[in-house]
Amino acid sequence: MNKEKLLTLIYSPYITEKATTVGGLNQVVFKVDLSATKQEIKKAVEDLFDVKVDSVTTATQKGKTKRNRFGIYKKPDYKKAYVALREGSEIQFEGIS
Repeated sequence: MNKEKLLTLIYSPYITEKATTVGGLNQVVFKVDLSATKQEIKKAVEDLFDVKVDSVTTATQKGKTKRNRFGIYKKPDYKKAYVALREGSEIQFEGIS
């Protein structure tokens, strides 16, 4: 797998109320590329954050249809990856810019 592609698979951590509750289960949620596979996501997280990954679960979210005074438009689809970390592994997002 190309190193540059691995670095562009993960867009950002997905921080919501539900995503923080799975943090107690030693999981982290990321917003990833729609074409990313579970094996690619696992390798990218291990390379970027120097942690060991147990499993990856993905969910594709359909974009919502919105309206405003200019008409109707659709938000883009996106994919979430629930990454389960091994015991003793942890990712800290404070201080990362």
